[in-house]
Formats: sequence, structure tokens, C-alpha cells
Amino acid sequence: MATRAVALALCAVLSALSFHAEAQQPEKVHRIGYLGGTSTSTSGRIEAFRQGLRELGYVEGKNIVIEWRHAEANPGRQRALAAELVRLKVDVIVTPGATDTRTAKEATATIPIVMAQDPDPVGSGFVTSLARPGGNITGLSSLRADLSGKRLELLKEILPKLSRAAVLGTSINPPNLEFLRETEVAAQAFGVQLQYLDILDPKDIETAFRAANKARTDVVLVLGGRVLYSHRIQIAKLAVKSQLPSIYQVAEFVEAGGLMSYGTSINELFRRAATYVDKILKGAKPADLPVEQPTKFELVINLKTAKQIGVAIPPNVLARADRVIR
Repeated sequence: MATRAVALALCAVLSALSFHAEAQQPEKVHRIGYLGGTSTSTSGRIEAFRQGLRELGYVEGKNIVIEWRHAEANPGRQRALAAELVRLKVDVIVTPGATDTRTAKEATATIPIVMAQDPDPVGSGFVTSLARPGGNITGLSSLRADLSGKRLELLKEILPKLSRAAVLGTSINPPNLEFLRETEVAAQAFGVQLQYLDILDPKDIETAFRAANKARTDVVLVLGGRVLYSHRIQIAKLAVKSQLPSIYQVAEFVEAGGLMSYGTSINELFRRAATYVDKILKGAKPADLPVEQPTKFELVINLKTAKQIGVAIPPNVLARADRVIR
């Protein structure tokens, strides 16, 4: 009996020790890869992504490690960085734009990829459909081509006599074709003549503004594209120098000195990207996670710029602004 009692006591001690050891197991640390083009121009978006992770209980250095990789607009370097993330066997790769997503897609068909924003995931060939992505890529779409017409409408409210508008875009950026079509529909309705100016290289920017000035254009609409975004300060300055009211797709242009922007809240998309990361880390497959479309839009107006170019923003337009830079 004494031997049996000792054996039972020993089993109880070992069981308790085993339970204690299990309880003391460190929390699993997930590894997230972030493959971006530039680091300096997207700090607000990166912070929004980090905020989204924090809201879901993730703490860098505690239960997640983020492998930040920025190619600084060097395609060759970006491919090498994507391959590096694959070698590190990260749990998921987050991409901030279409070029980044394509590079990640070429690097892996197995590691889940979360698009923080993409104008046209289906058209770009990243997903089969928004409802059923079907592969290792999912995330958020920023596509709302109908907003292009709204931007022209806003300019018409500011300048009722608007008759000519220059449109700056990048023809090799696939979504711009749809944006341009929507702008043309609105232009016909408002009786506005469009002048499309293709920006394929930074040197094309000054040439485009010279052409717009020569054509005596009234306003400038700027579509999407990496070259345009990377040189937004230059574009905003040239618009002011030419005394041309300008409107953009994203608020960063207005923060750089542009007149106004109307479009999807990109920071909100980056914050929402964290929810996709969370679901994937908890076992969900990208193929089963529908691509989310934008629901939050914002109008941002820079009154300092309006004063510089001598444009009065009507009170009814100002009242609709989500943010005003004074």
C-alpha cells in the first residue's frame, strides 16, 4: 500500500510539473513579411497597418515579428527581397501596391499574400474574383472608378465655367484606363474637353505641365501610378506655379501642397489589412477570404493652396470636407 501511495504521489507531481511546463510555454511568435517599394513616402500607411495589428492584440517583438523590406523603387532589388522573405519562411506577406503584389506572386505560390490595396485585383490577375480569390492572394481593393467623375464634378463646383481639363496618368498602369473612361463620361455630361497627358517617366511631368499651360487648360486631374505618387511634391508645386486647381485620388498629394483629393481612405485600407493577416495567422486560407471593397471615402482640401492660386472654395464644398488643411 505504501509503495502504491508513493507511486500515485509521484504521478501527481509529474502531472503537475507537466501542466506547469505547458502553461509556461512561450506564446507563438508569427513572422510577417512586408514587401514595399519605398519606405519614406508611406509612413502614414505603415503606421495605420501597425495600428490595425495592435487593435487585434499583436505586439511587435512579443507575438509577431515584421520583416520590413523596401526596394526603394528598384525592381531588381524588390525581386531579391521577395525571394529573401520566401527563404525566411514568413507566415504571410503584406504588399502595399500592385507592383509589390506582382513581385510577391512571382516569388511564391504557397505563402499567403495580403494586398493592403490594389486598384483592380481581378484585372491584374491576382485573384479569380473578388468573392472567391482562388489562390494564395487576398486583401483589399481600392477600385472605385466612378469616383473619377465625382472629382471632375467637384472641380466644376469650384469653377463653374470650367471647359478644359488636363488629365495626368500613366498608360501602363492598368486601372487608369477605367478611371479615364469614367472621367470621359463625366466630361461629356459637363461639357468639358479633356487633354490626356501620359506620365511614364519623371521627366514627363514638367513636359506635361508645359503642354497643359500651352492648351490653356483650367484644371488638372491626377490619376494613379507609382511615378506620379513618388513625385507628388513636384506635381503639387507645378500646379501652384501654373495657377491650376488640381484634384487627386489620395490625400498625400494634398498634404504635399495639392488643392484637394477625393477618394478611398488608403490609410483605412492599410488598417483593415491587419484583419486579413489576423485571420490567416489563425488558420484561414486566402482562397476562402473575399477581397474587401472600399466603403470609406474622404474629401481633403488645402486652403493654403487655394489662397496661393486665388481660388475660393464654395462653402457647400468646404462643409463636405472630411479634413481641411489651413
